[in-house]
Amino acid sequence: MNERITMDPAICHGKPCIRGLRYPVEGVLEWLAAGMSTEEILADYEDLEREDILAVLSYAARLAHVKQMERLAA
Repeated sequence: MNERITMDPAICHGKPCIRGLRYPVEGVLEWLAAGMSTEEILADYEDLEREDILAVLSYAARLAHVKQMERLAA
């Protein structure tokens, strides 16, 4: 995953991206959440690879690991 998800201050303001290609992780997650399949994403963005999509999902899963959730005051 480390070679697939990169962060570079010169690319997308340092947001996590796929292999420095200016595809932010958050964008790919939004496509998936909107119902796009991996096959549709790969067809629309030919420079992406199936392993890139899997790395995005793995990255998101790691971010979702929390020890405790606390409600913030409104």
